[in-house]
Amino acid sequence: MNLTKILEDLRQEREQIDEAILSLERLAAGSGPRRGRPPAWLKAQRGHPRPARSKETPAAKTAAGG
Repeated sequence: MNLTKILEDLRQEREQIDEAILSLERLAAGSGPRRGRPPAWLKAQRGHPRPARSKETPAAKTAAGG
């Protein structure tokens, strides 16, 4: 078991993780509230149901007096 090789590998991994953390922190800091309509896939993930529409036909509405 070569401890110096293991330590070297772990230090390289730590550097990569630190770089990834910095990149994600920069992304998070730069993103403010978004404007506009969310994409369909995001809306589907949040689980917001579409508003229910009336299923009555125009003929049924006229017959009912509406």
